[in-house]
Amino acid sequence: MALKILWIDDEIELLKPHALFLEKKGYEMQMINNATDALELIPTENFSAVLIDENMPGMGGLEALQKIKEIKPQLPIVMITKNEEEHIMEEAIGSHIADYLIKPVNPNQILLSLKKILDSDKIITEKAVVNYQQEFRNIAMEMMNARDYEDWRDIYKKLVYWELELENIQDSEMSKILEAQKEEANSAFFKFVERNYRDWLHATDDKPSLSHTVFKDMAKPHLSKNENTLLIMVDNLRYDQWKTIEPLFNQFYNVEKEQMYYSILPSATQYARNAFFSGLMPSQIEKRFPDYWLNDPDDGNKNQYEKEFLEDQMKRLGLSELSTQYYKILNSDFEKKILDDFHQYKNKNLTVIVYNFIDILSHAKTDNRIVSQMIRDDKTYRSTTKNWFQNSYLLQIVRKAAAEGMKILLTTDHGTIFVKKPSQVVGDRETSTNLRYKMGRKLQYEDKDVFAIDDAEDYFLPRVNVSSKYIFAKEDIFLAYPKNYNHYVNYYKETYQHGGVSMEEMIIPFITLTPKV
Repeated sequence: MALKILWIDDEIELLKPHALFLEKKGYEMQMINNATDALELIPTENFSAVLIDENMPGMGGLEALQKIKEIKPQLPIVMITKNEEEHIMEEAIGSHIADYLIKPVNPNQILLSLKKILDSDKIITEKAVVNYQQEFRNIAMEMMNARDYEDWRDIYKKLVYWELELENIQDSEMSKILEAQKEEANSAFFKFVERNYRDWLHATDDKPSLSHTVFKDMAKPHLSKNENTLLIMVDNLRYDQWKTIEPLFNQFYNVEKEQMYYSILPSATQYARNAFFSGLMPSQIEKRFPDYWLNDPDDGNKNQYEKEFLEDQMKRLGLSELSTQYYKILNSDFEKKILDDFHQYKNKNLTVIVYNFIDILSHAKTDNRIVSQMIRDDKTYRSTTKNWFQNSYLLQIVRKAAAEGMKILLTTDHGTIFVKKPSQVVGDRETSTNLRYKMGRKLQYEDKDVFAIDDAEDYFLPRVNVSSKYIFAKEDIFLAYPKNYNHYVNYYKETYQHGGVSMEEMIIPFITLTPKV
């Protein structure tokens, strides 16, 4: 069925050649020479868009625009005018017009405007599908030929790019193809990490920045007595979530550099974030700070000494002369207090804010039925993250930081993965409870489903007792106990977990942002 377009212009007779051109392009045109009569038609006719002249005798275009919006707020309106005065444009744009054209207009201009308004989703979808079909083979070849951590970083970034490009298309089959390619990539990535992870920990070069080296590698170069920097660590922030909230930062900041680093294993908060702030691997933290480190079976908050770890690392890096402040935001009341107290830390050389919202959100997906229904997949996970951030006090803090000329370093400690497949594991009472990794004695598990470490010390991990070992789940597997197996699987299936080996958990962003002037 042809889309019906209403064109309102007091010189409508002169525009009939334009209307004939548009009709040949498949549109049904209804022409009328005054706004008053047009307003009587709009409530009863199913118009897809309105073209309206700004300067007409009687009721002018701007007045008619307001009345049309009152009748049908979502009806797209294209304003056509001879008037190039800025205040006219601003008034029209402020009334949420779909487009603004300056006379004289030619038929192709109008056609382009209508296509942009009415057919853009279809055109974008078709173009995206064709482009991904062409890129699919290239990505597959890159996966086969990937040799190092930089290759896998680039593959992951490409997959995220296409995931975001295709997330709003109506072609469900294409989305399934991309999902299958991501699964294939994670399978190959697991084998890559299994082969190379130990070497990264012992090498002096040719290794990625890891949790315990990234502050020195990526943050330190931006810290000085002459500049005030805000470091924001958003727990669980995946690369795809960063790309979703990036436009919100772009209101106030330019992205100076987008880097990626690798989370250590386990890709879990008590290991990765403590390593980030201390500049040490977990077993090194345990030896240097025996009173601060808690192992998995121990009771207590396992991330309560990040401030002390950071201070110690800054001393070792020769940064102790810098003025610093550290905050951990666990609820909106304290978030609001940080915003209100901005004046107290805007003059610090380094202010660190650890933000736990996404971690809370991922746990709520598991424990809260309403949140579980809201977050059904990666697309809705990204959308919920953006909606939160758009209305957060943290975004207001970012705006204030930009006004003060502060650089921002935005990063995370690890990502998460949407788990789908269970794998049975058996352990004793001291075995850790995490679903993506286990640490304990006498572990029984499916070899094909995990990366197993027998010598914890060789991987700079604490050994709780002599026979302790670690296993890390691969791909989208979660580890389930045989007891109450079906209940356990149904409860945790299709939730977001972390601690294992996947691109989503391990390849994570470190973003340098400079304020717009």
